Amino acid sequence: EGARFLGLHLEGPYVSPQQAGAQDPKYIRRPDPAEYKMLADACPYIVRWTIAPEVEGALQMAEFLRGRGILPSIGHSNATYDQVKEAVKHGFTHVTHLYSGCSTITRKGGFRYPGVIESAYLIDELTVEIIADGCHLPAPLLQMVMRFIGPQRTCLITDASRGAGQPDGESILGSLENGQKVIIEDGVAKLPDRSAFAGSVATCDRLVRTMINMAHVSLPEAIDMMTARPAAIIGKEDVTGTLEKGRLADLIFFDESINILLTMVGGKIIYRKVEKNE
Repeated sequence: EGARFLGLHLEGPYVSPQQAGAQDPKYIRRPDPAEYKMLADACPYIVRWTIAPEVEGALQMAEFLRGRGILPSIGHSNATYDQVKEAVKHGFTHVTHLYSGCSTITRKGGFRYPGVIESAYLIDELTVEIIADGCHLPAPLLQMVMRFIGPQRTCLITDASRGAGQPDGESILGSLENGQKVIIEDGVAKLPDRSAFAGSVATCDRLVRTMINMAHVSLPEAIDMMTARPAAIIGKEDVTGTLEKGRLADLIFFDESINILLTMVGGKIIYRKVEKNE
């Protein structure tokens, strides 16, 4: 009983060292066809894979993933606009946590070159996701995504680690034995030196509240970006994401402040909020 597992999102190791974020640089490498084909053969549960498309071999890998029904996603990438345009031709259609681990405008010899962030706004074939915890992206950026990319091309993600919902203090990102230590404070996970965020500690209800309060979207728009949009992006729209006959009966009931009152998985109640006077 509990949350339903829809599939795996592999984030790395074929990413840009310049946009590694909290990923350990010693594991970052170029795509190896023997390696990723072995992983795809061994694990039928992979639904998406985040890759930096400018890395040598990434475009060929994207074509392979498309052939297996796996979504290639642009992320932890230092790509330019031209490289992103080329990536779209090879099957990349999504951007992993927009703004986080994404290149932006750079200057070379005085000329400006747009990056992944600008590409997401300009290339209509791309969908995006945002960590709408109110920390990774401030209100003006959330509002800009809604105005110029729009709810139809956007889904909400927590990007949460095991520290989600936990009080301030220390946690570990990844393996308990040799993973990355992080600090939970100010509503987000940070690297120990506090130089960068290290994932989120948000839950989905917080994302919905944030989008309503900070991005000024409607409740139906926020819910759609939390349910139907992500389901469609990973190709699961015929399984979940909407209230329709034949879809999974995984339901959340909440009050006017988006506080969770009841949770159902497969039509069975697995959580009910208990009032203090009950």
